[in-house]
Amino acid sequence: MQPKISLGIIFMLFTLLCTSQSDKTIAITLSPDLKENANAVIRHKALEIEIKAYNKMVVKEHRIVTVFNEYGMRNIGAYLSYDNTVNIKHISAIVYNALGQEIKSIKEKKFKDVSAVSGGTLFSDDRQKYLSYTPTNYPFTVEYTSEYVTSTTAFIPRWFPVEGYFVSTEYSSFKIVNNSAIVLNKKASYLDGYNINELSDFYYEAKNIKAIKKEAYAPSFSSFAPHLKFALQEFDMKGVKGQNSSWTAFGKWVDTDLNKDTEELPEDVISEVQNLTKTESSNLEKAKIVYKYMQDKTRYISVQVGIGGWKPMLASDVDRLSYGDCKALSNYTKALLKAVGVESYYTLIYGNRDIESFDIDFSSQQGNHAILTVPHQDDYVFLECTSQTTPFGYIANFTDDRDALIITPDGGKIVHTKVYKTEENSQKTKAIITVDQLGGLNATIKVNSKGTQYNRYSQLESKDQKGKQLYYKNRFDNINNLKVRSISIINDKENVILTENLELEASKYASKAGNMLLLTPNAFNKNTYIPPRYENRTLPFEVDRGFVDEDEYVFTLNQALSIDVMFEPVTISNKFGEYATTIEKIGDKKFKYKRKLIINKGKYSKDDYKTFRTFYSNITKHDKSKITLKK
Repeated sequence: MQPKISLGIIFMLFTLLCTSQSDKTIAITLSPDLKENANAVIRHKALEIEIKAYNKMVVKEHRIVTVFNEYGMRNIGAYLSYDNTVNIKHISAIVYNALGQEIKSIKEKKFKDVSAVSGGTLFSDDRQKYLSYTPTNYPFTVEYTSEYVTSTTAFIPRWFPVEGYFVSTEYSSFKIVNNSAIVLNKKASYLDGYNINELSDFYYEAKNIKAIKKEAYAPSFSSFAPHLKFALQEFDMKGVKGQNSSWTAFGKWVDTDLNKDTEELPEDVISEVQNLTKTESSNLEKAKIVYKYMQDKTRYISVQVGIGGWKPMLASDVDRLSYGDCKALSNYTKALLKAVGVESYYTLIYGNRDIESFDIDFSSQQGNHAILTVPHQDDYVFLECTSQTTPFGYIANFTDDRDALIITPDGGKIVHTKVYKTEENSQKTKAIITVDQLGGLNATIKVNSKGTQYNRYSQLESKDQKGKQLYYKNRFDNINNLKVRSISIINDKENVILTENLELEASKYASKAGNMLLLTPNAFNKNTYIPPRYENRTLPFEVDRGFVDEDEYVFTLNQALSIDVMFEPVTISNKFGEYATTIEKIGDKKFKYKRKLIINKGKYSKDDYKTFRTFYSNITKHDKSKITLKK
C-alpha cells in the first residue's frame, strides 16, 4: 500500500519552491483573470530611459513573460535591434518551466544575430539580436534583461502597458530620467479606465490589466489602447541634429537639413523632361508626363544604411542607378517636377491597409513611408512613387484617408489625403447568360471597377493566362465545373477604371429537383461572408471604406425550359448600407436579375454590432435565393 502525502506537505513543498524563485517566474501562480483570453502574460516589465544629451540615450529593460501557447511566442520580446549608432552593454535571458525552475540560461553570444533586411532591401546596416528558443512544454517563462546606449534620440521608445491583443499585463512600468536640459514633450492617450498610475511626470506603472480579445472590424489598436509617447525638442537622427518644437519646425528641419542637397539632377535629364513637357501649359499634365517618366525609368529597392534609412539618396544617384526606396523615388520625382517648373512637396505618411494618421497634436518622428504631394487648384494630388503600374494620383487602400505631413519651404504642414467616397468605390457587373435544358450556363460578362475596388483586380493584368484562369475559378468558386473560355482585361489608367471581359461556361449550374431545375440568379457576385458572432462584444467597430456593387444579369432559357416560380423583390436599408434585388420577366424565355449593395463607411458602437451582423446575414441569405424552372 502506497503512503498518502497530505495536502499540508504538498503546500509546504510548494512554498519552499516559491521562496527559491521569484513569483514572477512561476506560471501556475497566475491569477485566472490574467489568463483569460491570454496567449501570454507580461509578468514584469520595467523600461527605464536616461537622456543624457540630445545625442545620447541609455535604455534599460527588465522583462518577464509567461507564454501559454505558440501564439504567445511573439510576445516574448527578447530582442534588440541595433546599428552602428547603438552600443549594446548587456543582453541575456533565462527560461523557466511552469514551476519557476530554470531550464536554460542564454548569454549574449548565444542570441541569434541577423541582418534586419526585408525582401525589398538591397542592403542595410540594421541588425537584430534575438532569443531563439523552441519550447518542449507550455507554459514557460522568459526573463530578459538588456541595456544599450544610442546616439539616436529621434525615436524614444513608446510605452504600451497593454502590448497587443490576447496578452495581459501583471505589472509594467516606464520611467524617463531627462538629464539633458532639453525640453521633453509627452502625450498620454487612453489611460482612463485602466489600472495605471502616474508616479511622477515621467514615471508610470500599470498593474493587473486583462487581455483584450481581438474582434472583427475593430478600429486600430493604437486608436483605443493606452499608451505614452515622447519627443525631444532637439534630437539626433543618425548623426544629424534635429529640431522639433512644432510640426512647422520639424518640417523645416526635414526640408533644410535632412533633405538638403539631394535634388540635383544631370543637365541632360533636365533637358529631357523639359522637352517632354514643353507643349503642355497645365502643371497637372506636366506632372502626369513626369510621373510616367519616373515609373518607366525606375524600380523600388530599399537602401537602409545610416541616415539613409531616413534621408533620401541623391536624385542624381537614383537617375544613374534607376532604383530607390520610397524616400528616394519621391525625392527624385520632386526634383524632376522642379526641373519643369511644377511645385511639389515631399510627404511623410503611414502606409498601410489599415488607416493610421499622424498625431496632429504631437510633433515627432512619425510615419513609415514617403510619397509626393502636388498642389492643384485648392487641393492636392498625392503620388505613390514606388509602383511602376499605379495610375497617376491613385493612392487607394494604402495611403488614403489619413493625416500626413507635407514638407514645404515654410515648414511642415498636416494635410489629409484623398478620401475615396462610397459611391466612388464601385463595381458594376453586366452579364448575358443562356441556360441549356440540363441547367448548364454560358455567360458573357463585363465588370467595371473604380476607386478602392479598382485596386482589388489591378494586379490581374500582370498574371499569365494560367494564373488568370486560376484566379477566376477561385473568384467564382460557387460555380461547379466552371470553364473560362476567354479573358480580356482593359486597364484605363487615365480614368482609373479596370474592365474585365469574360466568357464562361459551366455544366449543370442549376440543380435538378424532380422535373424541375433550381437556379440561383446571383451567379457572379454572391456574398458568403457573415461577420463572426460575439455573445458580449467589447470593442466598437468600424467600416473604414465603403463601396457600391451593382449587378445586372439577363438570362435566356433553352426552348425546353420555362419559368415556374420567381422570388419577390427585396429591399433592406439601414445606417450600415442598402441592399436590393429584383427579378423581372422580360419575355417567355427571358428574365432580368438586378442587385445593388451599398456598404457605408462609418464608426459604430459595440451595441450596433449585432444589427450589423444581421444585415450581412440577410444579404447572404437573399444572395442564395433560387427560382424554379420547368422542363
